Amino acid sequence: MVKARKIVSNKQLDFLRVDEHSEVLIPYVGNINAGFPSPADDYLELKIDLNRELVKHPESTFYARVRGKSMINAGLDDGDVLIIDRSLEPTDGKIAVCYIDGEFTIKRLKVEKDICWLMPENEDFSPIKVTKENDFIVWGIVSYIIKKL
Repeated sequence: MVKARKIVSNKQLDFLRVDEHSEVLIPYVGNINAGFPSPADDYLELKIDLNRELVKHPESTFYARVRGKSMINAGLDDGDVLIIDRSLEPTDGKIAVCYIDGEFTIKRLKVEKDICWLMPENEDFSPIKVTKENDFIVWGIVSYIIKKL
């Protein structure tokens, strides 16, 4: 499927670089109706490449595995794989991988005038107010979540 190699790890994320030269074609059944059944077997001859489908900017895209529970209400569970695009603009409401004071974290961005907040999506965790005293960058924006059901 999607190939990658580990490049760095911390207590919240394991970062993996995209192998943009890999290609694994998987049978694609097309759109599946969530209402009434449809004959999906008609589409089994089509193939899809998940790298081509999910990675729009290979040179600036990374994978990371979620560690922890601060974003469970946003659907990010421990062990999920994130596709992170560093070329996307960090804007209010986006889920971002941020580097703050020597640590990586995943939070929803909340931008108010000249203030940026890193918002968890679990009531057991507190928001983080970013100040000019913090060593802070938005490292990338989460574009997809891959999870095991």
